[in-house]
Amino acid sequence: MGEEVEVISKCFVGAAGAARSNGVSRRVELTPWDLQFLQIGPIQKGLLFHNPTPQQQQQFFNSNLIHHLKTSLSSTLDFFPPLAGRFATVMNEEDNTCSVYVDCNNAGVEFVEAKASGVTVAAILDQSNINVPQILRSLFTLNGILNRDGICKPLMGVQITELLDGYFIACTLNHSLGDGTSFWNFFNSWAELSRGFHQPSTTPIHERWFPDNTTTCPVHLPPMIESSERLPPPQRAFLAERVFHLSKVNIARLKEKANSEMGTSIISSLQSYMAHLWRAVTRARHLDSNEHVHLFLGIGTRPRIPLPEGYWGNGFYFKKVTLKAGEVVGKGVGWVAWQIKEAVQEQSHEEAMKQYKKWVESPALVGGELFSANTLGISSSPWFNVYATDFGWGKPVQVRSGGGNKLDGKVTLFGGCEEGSVDIELSIHPHTLHQLENDPEFLQYVTIS
Repeated sequence: MGEEVEVISKCFVGAAGAARSNGVSRRVELTPWDLQFLQIGPIQKGLLFHNPTPQQQQQFFNSNLIHHLKTSLSSTLDFFPPLAGRFATVMNEEDNTCSVYVDCNNAGVEFVEAKASGVTVAAILDQSNINVPQILRSLFTLNGILNRDGICKPLMGVQITELLDGYFIACTLNHSLGDGTSFWNFFNSWAELSRGFHQPSTTPIHERWFPDNTTTCPVHLPPMIESSERLPPPQRAFLAERVFHLSKVNIARLKEKANSEMGTSIISSLQSYMAHLWRAVTRARHLDSNEHVHLFLGIGTRPRIPLPEGYWGNGFYFKKVTLKAGEVVGKGVGWVAWQIKEAVQEQSHEEAMKQYKKWVESPALVGGELFSANTLGISSSPWFNVYATDFGWGKPVQVRSGGGNKLDGKVTLFGGCEEGSVDIELSIHPHTLHQLENDPEFLQYVTIS
C-alpha cells in the first residue's frame, strides 16, 4: 500500500534569517551522548490530524496550508540552526582519530509534500490492517539512513502528506543531533510559530555540555565514521507492530499491585507497567527459565547533571537490566518493578559522570547490543507533550512512529489522548505478538488501542 503515497514536490528549507542564527556558533560540537548514536537510524515521529475546517483554513493558512507550514518551518529554523546544517569531520593526525561536529551552514531541512488520496485517518488508526506499518513508513522521508550519513544527508526531514480526510505531519531527526526531548521541543515550537507566536515558549540552548576544564572537546573517535561498514538491518519484514493502551485507572491498579506485592509505596507507575510488559513479553517468547533477558532503559542526564531548561541535544545514556527469564515470569510484577527501580536509582550524578568519562576513554557506538535476542528496548517517554502540537486547527488525533530502528522488542512510549493514559507502541515478532494478544494476564490491564 506504500504505492498509494505520491510525492508532489521535494525541496530544502533553510532558516529565514540565517545571518542572525540567534547567537548560535557556526560550529557546534557533539558530546558522547550525541556521538553514541552515529551507527543507528534517526528518530521518526509523526502526528495525524483531521482536516481543518474551512474557517480555520481561511484564518490561519489563507487557503494554502502547505505554503503556510513551509514558511513557519523556515521561521522556526531561525531558532534551531543546527537542524538546517550538516555534520562535518576533521582528522586528528596526532592520534589518528576523527572528530564530528555540526556545521550550521543552512544547507536546509528536506521538505516533502505528498498525497495519499486513497488513505483515510481511520485507515491509519486501524490496527487490524496488517499493511498499516508499511503505509506509515511511506509517510516519512529520509528512510533507511544512519545518523552518520548526516555528513551528506539532511539532519532533518519533514514530510506533509495530505490524506483523504486529514494530514500526517512527520519529522525525521538525526538522533546524533538530538533526543526525544529535543525532538518534541522543535515540533511544539514549529506548531507555536504556525499559530502566530514570534518565538518558541521554550528557548532552545544549542551549546553542548562538556565538564569544566575538560580536554574532551572535541571528542576524539576512532576513524569508524569513515568506514563503509554498516550494521545488518533488523528483519523488519518479519516484525509486527501494535499499539497497546493503558488507561489512567489501569496504570493506578498496576502501581498499587506492584507496591502491595513488595510492601512499599515507592515503585512508580512507569516502573510498574514496564515490569508488566516485560513479564508478558518474556512469557510470550517461551524461553527456558535460565535464559537471560534484557531490558534497555534510557537514563536521563538532564536532571542528573543537571542541564539547563531548553538544552537542545542528547541528554541520556542506556542502562541494561539483565535477569533470568524464570525470575521475570515467576516472581511477580512487584519484584520485577523493584529491580527496575533499583537500577534507575543507582544512576546518580556521579554515575552519569562516570559513564560520560568512560565513553570518552573508550567510545562505543549504540547498535549491536540492541539487536540481540531476548531484549526489550524502551524508547521515548509518556511525558513528552505530544498532543500540545497544534498547528492552528486543533490537537492531533494520534501519534505514530516510522520504520527507523524498529527491531524485535522495540517499545515506544507515548502519553495517550486521555490525560494520565499511556500508549505502548510495540515492534515484535508476529508469534510473540499473537501470544500477547491472547494472554489474559497481560490484557487484564492493557487494551489493544
